[in-house]
Parts: sequence; C-alpha cells; structure tokens
Amino acid sequence: MTAWIRPIVTPGVEEGWPLAGQPHVRFARVERIAEGRRGEDIAAVDLRRDTSARLTTLRPDLCGLALDRPRIMGILNVTPDSFSDGGLHHGFDQAVAKAMEMAIEADVLDIGGESTRPGAQDVPVEEEIRRTVPVISALRSAGITTPISIDTRKARVAEAALDAGADIVNDVSALTYDPDLARVVAEREVPICLMHAKGTPETMQADPRYGDVLTEVLDSLAARVAFAQGQGIARERIVVDPGIGFGKTKAHNLELLRGLSALHDLGLPVLLGASRKRFIGTIGGSEEALGRMPGSLAVALWGAAQGAQILRVHDVAETAQALRLWMAMARGEGEALP
Repeated sequence: MTAWIRPIVTPGVEEGWPLAGQPHVRFARVERIAEGRRGEDIAAVDLRRDTSARLTTLRPDLCGLALDRPRIMGILNVTPDSFSDGGLHHGFDQAVAKAMEMAIEADVLDIGGESTRPGAQDVPVEEEIRRTVPVISALRSAGITTPISIDTRKARVAEAALDAGADIVNDVSALTYDPDLARVVAEREVPICLMHAKGTPETMQADPRYGDVLTEVLDSLAARVAFAQGQGIARERIVVDPGIGFGKTKAHNLELLRGLSALHDLGLPVLLGASRKRFIGTIGGSEEALGRMPGSLAVALWGAAQGAQILRVHDVAETAQALRLWMAMARGEGEALP
C-alpha cells in the first residue's frame, strides 16, 4: 500500500516551506495518507530529505514559462459538440479570433478537435486534424508566440499539430489510448500532460466507483508517469492532471479538490481542469455551462491556493483578473501578477 504526503498549505503565510518552490503557497505540516487512512499529521521538518525535496523543489519551466506562480491555460474547443462551448468556435475564423483574444491573457492555448464530454464518441483522425491544424498554423502565421497545447489522444493528430507549431501534448488518456503517442512525444522532446480518467469519454460517467479516490488517482498517475518515462519521455517534461469530471461523481471531484496538494508528492507540475464542469453547476445552481463562470473562478482560486501550477479554463480574462487579486493578497500588495 502506497503512502502519500499531503502538504497542509497556508497561503499568504511566510512561515514554513514553499510548495513546489512557489513562495506564495507554503506549508509547515503535512498529512500522511493511504487508502482508507487519514489524519496522521506530522511536522514538515520531520520528513525525509528526499520527500521534502520532492515537495519543495521548483518545477522545471514549461516551454519557457516559470512555474513559480499559477499559469493560465485557455481552452479552445474547435468542435461542434463539446459540453461547454461546442459549436461556438467550430468555424475557422471564429476559432482563430477567439484564440487571439485569449492569447492576450493566457500563458498557454489548449486547442482540441475532439470532445471528451461524457458520452462523446471518437472523432476520426483526419477530421480531428482538419479541425485543429489550420487554426494552429494561422496563429503562428499571425505572429502569436504563446505556447500551444494540442488536446488529443492520437499520435497522428499530435504529429500534425506539432508540425504546425504546437509545443505541448495534452492527453486525457495518459497514453492508454494510442500506443504510438508516447513515441511521438519522446522523439519530439515536447512536454506532455497525463490526465487520470476512469473509462473512456463514452462510458466514464456510468456509475464510477472508487475505494479511495485520492489515493487511487495518485497511484494511477504514478504508474502512468513511470510508463511514460519507460517510453523515453523525460520526467522534466511531464505534467499531471487529476482529471476532474472524468469518471468521477460530484463527491469524487470534491474529495480530489480537497486533497489536491497531495499531487505535489509526485514531484511534477499539477494541472487543474475543472472549468464549467457539471459539479460546479450542481452546487452553484446553474444548469447551463455558460452560467458556471463564477463557480469556475472559485475552483480555480482554490487550485491556486493548493499550489496547482496550471489552471485550464474557458474564461481566461476573468480568471486572470481573479488571480491578480488573489496573488496580491497572497504575496503582498506590491507583488501581484504582471
């Protein structure tokens, strides 16, 4: 049974150690957790040296972006059927215009051509390429230098997107869907985000069950990281994502968010993608995905307070403003985000 360490974070407090090298999020105590076991609270100074290093070391830059503060990944779904914005940016001109608007505030643009909403079916490779690659090419031709992530599970789509100017691969299957994707990432020496999911988009919300969702997600991500490294992907190019809403109930999502800081025990950058998810509407009282922006901001700020380095969001400008205010309070008035 694997035991994991969850830093008990205290944003805005100068005492303690910086979580993953982030000066605005610190911890002095930790909780040791294992499947079905919680509550063992110990002082951070009593941790083994390798454990404390794993929890406190600043993560490597991501495409030139320092990860000493939260970074915003703007979502652009060029699909007709994504759960939140499907069809809004399906046309080429609309997609490029939206991406250029997001690039003003976003640190990364995440472009996807296949919906992974609950119940979604696979999109043929050529169609996924047709939807995404022209948009990436147009952005690079327009002089947009913002790092671009291709949201795909498929090796051929990733190759085409990287050829067009993408920099990162974001795989919601954590290299379980297409066995050739690991080779592409390793050969191109690009970063990859490995996300936890239980089942496929078509089946993942059909009564998902866990004995202990937090430790199971941690164990699964650790295994996928080991697999990626075994395929030649450098550890310093791996990002992990707990997969909020992917094979999880509302209770599972909340448990993962409460324990989010434990993901730093993997020693890797953490991406949080909860924007406009159904549980936000259920709790916040908005059936329509477009009405879930306020709740999405609340979750994004919670993620920042738990040390998540990358916040994947639809509402880029609103999240950027909220983060500036949060950072000003966490760091001190003169140290807000630029």
